[in-house]
Amino acid sequence: MTNKETVLVTGGTGFVGVHTILQLLQKGYNVKTTIRNLNRKDEVIEMLKNGGISTFNKLSFIEADLTNDKNWEEAVKNCKYVLHVASPFPSGEPKNPDDLLIPAKEGTLRVLKFADNAGVKRVVMTSSFGAIGYSNKEKNHIFTERDWTDPNAKNTTYIKSKTLAELSAWEFIKSIDKNLELTVINPVGIFGPVLGQKFSSSIQLIEQLLNKNIPATPKVSFGIVDVRDVADIHIKAMTCEEANGQRFLATGDVSTSLPEIAKLLHSHKNEFSKRVTTKVLPNWLVKILSIFKPELKQVASQVGIIKVLSNEKSKNILNWHPRNKETIILETAESLIKYGIVK
Repeated sequence: MTNKETVLVTGGTGFVGVHTILQLLQKGYNVKTTIRNLNRKDEVIEMLKNGGISTFNKLSFIEADLTNDKNWEEAVKNCKYVLHVASPFPSGEPKNPDDLLIPAKEGTLRVLKFADNAGVKRVVMTSSFGAIGYSNKEKNHIFTERDWTDPNAKNTTYIKSKTLAELSAWEFIKSIDKNLELTVINPVGIFGPVLGQKFSSSIQLIEQLLNKNIPATPKVSFGIVDVRDVADIHIKAMTCEEANGQRFLATGDVSTSLPEIAKLLHSHKNEFSKRVTTKVLPNWLVKILSIFKPELKQVASQVGIIKVLSNEKSKNILNWHPRNKETIILETAESLIKYGIVK
């Protein structure tokens, strides 16, 4: 396939970024990607080769950082679309919340401003379920794109950063006179096959279970989506006329839980499966442990809560069909074994 349009993907070294570049190249697009350090270019190329790409004449790299203006004008030049997937995801709470809040919000506005000045048609921005699902406490509530997390409520800095960044993006679009379009994707926990040694924070969960670093799992439930489906929904949203001005919840058809993931991994036939614990932590114990281990506070706050999420809008408007959770979890595990991340 050949497409003459040029697409900019921000954050090319990231888990979602690499998979998005991979699918765009497979569809014949010209792709530019921003990375914070050009020394990591070979790492991206290696992952794309692992994904099946053999020619790179349609891919170019620009060194750019969300915290300053350098090279952004060059990055967006001649691009019809921008997929803004670059986003810091911390492994824990930052000591200074501004270290996360400022780059998330200002980085988003920087990308939108340069895209607007360059005459880009549409920006598709990666937000998060974090900007949707952490304020409504009604029992049996079904979360949809109409829901918003209150940015002033007590939540983790990451959830706050995603909410503020998305709110500021919509405010920016309202404030400009030009024709720049915005579509937002709100993924849940992103899993799926890794293409090399680098992987997202959420996948550390599978890696730690397989490497026997988690002795028992708390009863925490969450939505799950495959990285390949996240890349796919960005590309579908990029060209779908109806997607302009919309947000889309990217989640599989059903949620899962940590004990369920552990059970699935334990029953899978590979040399590491029997290492995976099937022990479950009682809710009361998680809450007591969180008093002594601050990193467990967020986990403790979600114990026993099962959120119901709807992906109907994504399916109906974008004709998007996510993979099932068994496929996602097992293919994540197989990729971690394949690249020697599980030893």
